[in-house]
Amino acid sequence: MELKEAIRKRQSIRDFSDTTIPPLVIDEILDYANQAPSAGNLQARDFIIVDDEFQKEQLSIAANHQTFIAEAPVIIIVCANLKRISSYGKRGRELYCIQDASAAVEHILLMAVDYGLDTCWVGAFDEQAVSTLLELPSSIRPVALIPLGCTKKTTAPRTKRMETKLLTHHNRW
Repeated sequence: MELKEAIRKRQSIRDFSDTTIPPLVIDEILDYANQAPSAGNLQARDFIIVDDEFQKEQLSIAANHQTFIAEAPVIIIVCANLKRISSYGKRGRELYCIQDASAAVEHILLMAVDYGLDTCWVGAFDEQAVSTLLELPSSIRPVALIPLGCTKKTTAPRTKRMETKLLTHHNRW
């Protein structure tokens, strides 16, 4: 699939079937996620794959009871690694590792499209509850939950985007 096509086809899905995803597909998606740019090439991001039913249910509760999260066969949690970015000081901990993780998230979303899979970038969750559930060290911060699977629906309505010219400024605001 061409990149432009994957970008246009990508959308947030909140209705998953129980179709399983081969582990090799998940491994390849994460390998490409790790190709995302990172500050100083420190790759200050880590990935957690959750396929355990209890864990998925607990994650959906921690994510404001968004039940669709638990429906997906797999949830990928993308985390910022504060220790790995520590050489950049405060700005690295507060921004660069979040950027590193976010760039990896976008790669995951686009690779999923390439595989004919569906996702949703979930940022609304109780960070402490997720950290506790996943037994994250204090130097690891969960940034995104990504339910990964196949939608139950044959078609989903496309969301509209603002005109780019309304969002674009030249040389100043």
